[in-house]
Amino acid sequence: MSRIHEALKRAEQERAAAHSGGAAPPVPDNAGDGQGVAEEASPLSGLDSPFAQFTLESLLSRCPRSAWTPDTKTMLFFGSEEPQGTEPFRTLRSRLYQLREKLALKKLLVTSSLPREGKSFVAANLAQVLVRQQGRRVLLLDCDLRAARLHAALGTPASPGVSDYLLGKADEFAITQQGPMENLFFIPSGRAVSDPAELVANDRLKTLLNRMEVLFDWVILDSPPAVPVSDAGLLAKYCDGVLLVVRSGTTPFDLARKARDEFGDKNLGVVLNAMDSSSAYPPYYYGNYGRTNGRGEVKR
Repeated sequence: MSRIHEALKRAEQERAAAHSGGAAPPVPDNAGDGQGVAEEASPLSGLDSPFAQFTLESLLSRCPRSAWTPDTKTMLFFGSEEPQGTEPFRTLRSRLYQLREKLALKKLLVTSSLPREGKSFVAANLAQVLVRQQGRRVLLLDCDLRAARLHAALGTPASPGVSDYLLGKADEFAITQQGPMENLFFIPSGRAVSDPAELVANDRLKTLLNRMEVLFDWVILDSPPAVPVSDAGLLAKYCDGVLLVVRSGTTPFDLARKARDEFGDKNLGVVLNAMDSSSAYPPYYYGNYGRTNGRGEVKR
């Protein structure tokens, strides 16, 4: 067999392996001529290999199933009866699907201008209402590596999680949790780190999201607030759109506008949280910015 033939055969095997997700078997240097010693294949370990298998079946079989104990006062869709406040999340879901008819929209970042405005509450309940639609799979990630709260609200361990993956200490299977709600998956924040912004900026997060998005209908990221730290701006680069949470009567108008301007054309809208129950509006209200011109008004 000529060397050209050997090269063509090797290339064909590598292409086939790339499509199937498996590693291509080695082609020995002496194939067909009875001379020399066959090369040994280098073992492919972990998911850093482009040939590593990563499918829904492998995720379901290998990621741990956790016994979550969610706080049903804030995790609105876990209880036997849905409390007040669930219907506005269905409205938010409908608006997102309307936007999806015009935009490539799958990876959503949920953030706020300041801490304690309800971004984690909105991210978690949005993920829950999305999986209520039959056959929809949703991945929720806690990417707030500074003050993670989602694991506590869902009643599950904080580690291993996002930071462990970014540090190269765990793979996708180890950090992804299956909980009691069908088709809802969760990746917690992970171990505490001293340099979250530098960690978020590394290419492993992009790799994680690229691998995950093909398996899920929606990927929801909870991030740190946008004004005090840079993490949200870094995370937004990997997402298709951004929802900004503002707290009624609390968020300063100028800071809400500053946070909105941080994300430019990726702004999808505002979730107005914690409105007075006597208001004419529901307790959680979604307002579309109008992405065509990028000039959304933040209402107080």
